[in-house]
Amino acid sequence: MTKGFFTVPAPINEPVLNYSPGSRERSLLKEAINHAYSKQTDIPMYIGGQEIRTGQKVEIKPPHNHQAVIGHYHKGDKTHVQQAIDAALAAKADWEKMAWEQRAAIFLKAADLIAGPYRYQINAATMLGQSKNAYQAEIDSACELIDFLRFNVQYMTEIYAQQPISSRGSWNRVEQRPLEGFVFALTPFNFTAISGNLPTSAALMGNVVVWKPANTQIYSAQVIMQVLQEAGLPAGVINLVYVSGPDAGDVIFQHPDFAGIHFTGSTGVFQDIWKTIGSSIHKYKTYPRIVGETGGKDFILVHQSANLEVANTAIVRGAFEYQGQKCSAASRVYIAKSIWPELKKMIVRDLASLKVGPVEDFSNFVNAVIDEKSFDKLASAIDKAKADPESEIIAGGSYDKSKGYFIDPTVIVSQNPSSVTMCEELFGPVLTLYVYEDEQLDETLELIDKTSIYALTGAVIASDRYIIEKATVALRNAAGNFYINDKCTGAVVGQQPFGGARGSGTNDKAGSMINLLRWVSPRTIKETLDPARDYRYPFHQEG
Repeated sequence: MTKGFFTVPAPINEPVLNYSPGSRERSLLKEAINHAYSKQTDIPMYIGGQEIRTGQKVEIKPPHNHQAVIGHYHKGDKTHVQQAIDAALAAKADWEKMAWEQRAAIFLKAADLIAGPYRYQINAATMLGQSKNAYQAEIDSACELIDFLRFNVQYMTEIYAQQPISSRGSWNRVEQRPLEGFVFALTPFNFTAISGNLPTSAALMGNVVVWKPANTQIYSAQVIMQVLQEAGLPAGVINLVYVSGPDAGDVIFQHPDFAGIHFTGSTGVFQDIWKTIGSSIHKYKTYPRIVGETGGKDFILVHQSANLEVANTAIVRGAFEYQGQKCSAASRVYIAKSIWPELKKMIVRDLASLKVGPVEDFSNFVNAVIDEKSFDKLASAIDKAKADPESEIIAGGSYDKSKGYFIDPTVIVSQNPSSVTMCEELFGPVLTLYVYEDEQLDETLELIDKTSIYALTGAVIASDRYIIEKATVALRNAAGNFYINDKCTGAVVGQQPFGGARGSGTNDKAGSMINLLRWVSPRTIKETLDPARDYRYPFHQEG
């Protein structure tokens, strides 16, 4: 795309490496994994371009091998949050007046660094720190993060290019100013790409950022920071701190220069943040931008006209890739009774073939859940389902945390469409199915729409186009990302902008121009080229 004398490279989705046996990329990734185990990484905070080590070290252990220590991070406190804010505000003037082409160059270079020399390092960090298998890490920490960086540059240029019309004698233009203050990026454990996108998307538009990642994602977050530094990001533009949520909130949400939050995490935390911002609204110089993506209780509807192989694949992949720890993961499925017996056989067959274990063994499809707290919650839900007379576990149901936090992919068939596991988000490899009578499709569509507070992703599997149309219309508010004859996960930057409404967030569509517009404050400028020199209009004249 051309703007002025500059041409921005048109973004193309980063190709996914397959890591097949004997491939060069497989060998290089295993080498990076082995290096990470031997290195014992010491991870500082990054404030104002300085590496900050507090000496209060916290061990980092792979969720699938919690006896091993692969590094330590230096825990901070409220003073470091204040230092990060001060550093951000000190960097603000120079950063926001930097030409947009120069900002773009930094993030385009970061994308190329991840695509090249850092690819295996960041994938290995994601595999070990977050227990993702090679493919899940590749599509996340490499491909999606690269796509975010490149496509956001494209969207930025399109935003700047959008200008109003001018009538004769005047020139109208819009200046997209960064927000007046600093942005707080609060990022999750489950996607390295999201953790990279939340601070960089705001920074790209000229903002300065305080970034707090989830503790269980710090291991890969520091690789992102290394990449940004090598790409030439100026000191203080993005400041990375490892502090508790309450410590961060106590400082950030009371600061007059707080200008916005870019958030992905739990619904409860986001709602508490919104309440805190509301109660402190009189303290801020501007009304803060609140952008958040939270939970999901995502659905798949399988109609009697569905291709069973398509339905089975969508269910197994949608529910159990990355252990169901995607906010988009399928966690409730509605299946027509007439096709249930055959589809049940396929689901049980495929789940019996799934291997569960550590990420270093590339044959494992399912790895560990993120930590002991998550493991205990999921194990409790499985035990309650075993004791529920209205529920039947047809696959999985086992768990073991002796070496790693492993939960076998578990499928519950519930006779009650309002059972706990049909309604509440579990965020793990636990899927609940409800079999509906074929003739009760309309009632089932209404049930899907009203069962959950969330509205993130959903899918319909059907061959009948009238049914596809009916479901698309009936469920228009039940999912921000809706899939037809596919799983309900796997949104691609530039292709399926991601986000949901209702309890799932503000639906500002990460991976699109919509999201970047939240990080600017437009100023309209009118310049009159031939100004009036008399207050009188023609109708005032006599005669």
